[in-house]
Amino acid sequence: MNVSVLLLVLLVLASVGYYLGRRRALSIAGGKIRDLHSLPSYYAMMTAMWCGIPALFVFLLWLSLEPVIISNLVTSGLPPEVQNLPEDRLALVLNDIKNQVKGNIPIREPDAMIQAAADRYQQLQTISKAALAVVMLALAIAGLVYGKRSIHPETRARNQVEKVITLFLVASSTIAIFTTIGIVLSVLFESIRFFKAVPITDFLFGTEWSPQTAIRADQVGSSGAFGAVPLFAGTFLITFIAMIVAVPVGLMSAIYLSEYAGRKLRAVAKPLLEILAGIPTVVYGFFAALTVAPLVRDTGGALGLDVASESALAAGMVMGVMIIPFVSSLSDDVINAVPQAMREGSYALGATQSETIRRVIIPAALPGIVGGVLLAVSRAIGETMIVVMAAGLAANLTANPLEAVTTVTVQIVTLLVGDQEFDSTKTLAAFALGLVLFVVTLVFNIIALHVVRKYREQYE
Repeated sequence: MNVSVLLLVLLVLASVGYYLGRRRALSIAGGKIRDLHSLPSYYAMMTAMWCGIPALFVFLLWLSLEPVIISNLVTSGLPPEVQNLPEDRLALVLNDIKNQVKGNIPIREPDAMIQAAADRYQQLQTISKAALAVVMLALAIAGLVYGKRSIHPETRARNQVEKVITLFLVASSTIAIFTTIGIVLSVLFESIRFFKAVPITDFLFGTEWSPQTAIRADQVGSSGAFGAVPLFAGTFLITFIAMIVAVPVGLMSAIYLSEYAGRKLRAVAKPLLEILAGIPTVVYGFFAALTVAPLVRDTGGALGLDVASESALAAGMVMGVMIIPFVSSLSDDVINAVPQAMREGSYALGATQSETIRRVIIPAALPGIVGGVLLAVSRAIGETMIVVMAAGLAANLTANPLEAVTTVTVQIVTLLVGDQEFDSTKTLAAFALGLVLFVVTLVFNIIALHVVRKYREQYE
């Protein structure tokens, strides 16, 4: 049975269990729901959980162990001379067998041994899928029957359901935490390998970035220059330009929509403003490369300025337009969350509307506004497509927004595009850039958290 069909059948059985559990709870109560410990919906969810969760657990465990077990069984049936091959060559043989099973047949005719092993592999897969279907359906039906029979007026169904939900939430949070730790450690270990080849001081304080290196000993190539200062300078320059555009426009639009605009205008203007957040970044990149960059170049030329065809100013302006909804929407929600009593108290003391906004509402909403700006900064630092299309790939150490620059994320993508060896210093430099960018972002978060805590006030 197909895996998707099996999951669909399990979902149907769980739905049947929900219906039967609710029906039995109502029949036991005899119309007196107060005699039950929990609401009928909890008994229904308890029955559905008994039907679905054990079978789903076996399903996940089975799929995780199936490839290993089948591979070992197929390997044990190969000729002794093949079984005694080195591990890497044996892995290649197993890969040929799996390709034969999937239908990825090479141009040449497959070897008789490979064909026989592929037939055995496919046969074991068929047996495994059939056995999985039988075990899952048996567990689901048994769980449904057990859950239905365990329904009694004194059964603490709500406690059982909430305990399962709590365990699910704990497992989800644990997975998220360990995923974060795994990402950090993987980047850290690869960065350590890079810093063994390139001193960390040269990387952090070097002013020249040219990661082209010779891969083989007999290949003519540069020794490479891995000074990351131009990359971070370009990242901060473009981010700063974007924030100059996004923060004032986003904050002022949020103040207008929340304090001045009528309901009809707000109902139309806010969705239209948030449409900007749904436009793909590649569209912004085309707009920056085909419209904004030529406009900046022509305007600069008319003023007698030397403007590059790809400039930080063009990329930063378009990125700022893209980020406006992040600042505006979050700031608008935070401003609307300020209690109305504070506005009325300010008006009662004789303050005007603008004074109330400046001296009461904005200070009260400052922690949320800082959070929105922080989100916008993180979004700007991580943007890649607009920079590639509007700012270029040149690692120039400059503070002139009219020149071409590049960012850390663009260089990470450039270093990891195509078939790359993860033993080369050039490729490992991407992990070092990612690690430093992570540390810089973490420092920004700590600073923002300090600002939020300093200005946070409690309002009743």
